[in-house]
Amino acid sequence: MNREIEAEETVTEGIDLERVDSLIEPYLGRKEMMIPALQKVQNHFGYLPRPAMEQVSKRMRVPLSRLYGVATFYAQFKMKPRGRYIIRVCKGTACHIQGSPKIAERIEETLGIESGETTDDLRFTLEEVACIGACALAPVIMINDDPHGRLSPDKVKDILDNYQ
Repeated sequence: MNREIEAEETVTEGIDLERVDSLIEPYLGRKEMMIPALQKVQNHFGYLPRPAMEQVSKRMRVPLSRLYGVATFYAQFKMKPRGRYIIRVCKGTACHIQGSPKIAERIEETLGIESGETTDDLRFTLEEVACIGACALAPVIMINDDPHGRLSPDKVKDILDNYQ
């Protein structure tokens, strides 16, 4: 069994469908409010677990396939569990020139994952982004809302060790 399936099974076992109901209650009877309903569910769980999607489909009377169509169209929605800490590596021009590919490579080596993946312990998710908007700090990464700039590959392990 692969890591994603194992992680999803572990996380979805305890999905509280009554909580899903309370999250989407303001949107019932309003199919045009699918996106805000999905946002509420994702904000609560950190992603859109299948049982929650099935409950939203049932309660909002929207076909599950339509919900999945919306959720997979928009990049904001995540269908797999994500880490407690989201690492965003800037791939903008300034960061690229200053060495962000080597930073990303060191993070991948340190965590044993590639961009777009989550560690087995659901601690970290690694993402590449077009630009963080902190060019003066290049190369820069964000871990959740914390910027880390003027990086070198040698600084990566110490930074990651601060996120328990």
